[in-house]
This record gives sequence, structure tokens and C-alpha cells, in this order.
Amino acid sequence: MTTIYDFKADSLAGEPVDLGAYRGKVLLIVNTASNCGFTPQYKGLEAVYRQFQDKGVEVLGFPCNQFGKQEPGAADEIGAFCEKNYGVTFPLFAKIDVNGAAAHPLFKHLKKEAAGLLGSEAIKWNFTKFLVKKDGTVHKRYAPLTKPEELMADIQKLLAE
Repeated sequence: MTTIYDFKADSLAGEPVDLGAYRGKVLLIVNTASNCGFTPQYKGLEAVYRQFQDKGVEVLGFPCNQFGKQEPGAADEIGAFCEKNYGVTFPLFAKIDVNGAAAHPLFKHLKKEAAGLLGSEAIKWNFTKFLVKKDGTVHKRYAPLTKPEELMADIQKLLAE
């Protein structure tokens, strides 16, 4: 069975990261953007990270420019923006596509395992969230409108499993 631990992604600095390094942790994986109406969710994502990091939760941000070209910057600009405006300390990865032929394999897997409304696999917008269990299987997909703070109960449930 394929889990998210079978994938690799490049960090924002361009270094390869084996997602197997996160084995045994609850993961919140999000496609992000710096110029989106949902961009203030970075604050909530950072709050989740700070509250649960020492309990075994990681937030992984994947910048994406596919929706309204709302993530046009280079890696250094994205990192500086997130740190300066939202104090982001959780891991950010290199900009990727989440839909289409060039979609990152991780997001192809996430979408297949947790379809959206009416069974659609396509991600509709920035800040779609995926919660992953400690065993690397996808627990649930959340819409961009769902604020990170609204995931607290689900995160605590997965931590207790």
C-alpha cells in the first residue's frame, strides 16, 4: 500500500526531502499562496504547528501558483514573505503544481485518497488541506474555507490513535 512516506519533495531551499522522515507523525499538508484571500490562514497553520509540534504534528506547506497566479514569487521571496508576515516556522517546500499533468506525485496521491466534493479529485483553490494519520494514510481532505483552527479536534483524535 502506498503512503505519503513513499514520496519525496524539494524543500523551499531546493534540497530533496524524503517524506519518510515524518514517519509516525500526524501531518497537515496544505497547498499555499502568498497573494490569496486565504493567505491569512498562514497564521492559523503556524498556531497549529506551535501547539502540536512537540506532540508529533507537522505542518507541511506547498506553495502553488495554479490558482489566479497568487504565488508568483521565487523561493526566497516566498520564504521571506511567510516569515515576515506570519512568523512561519513550519516546513515550506518548493513551488509545485497540484493539478494537471505536471501535478506533484504527492498531490496526485493525496487527491486520489481523499476526493473532494462529489468525488472530484481536482483541487479547487489554494489552502486545500489534507490531514494524514501517523501511518502515512490520508485521513481527510478539507476545503480552503476550513480554517486551520477548525481541525484541532481531528488532530487531537489522530494523535490519540
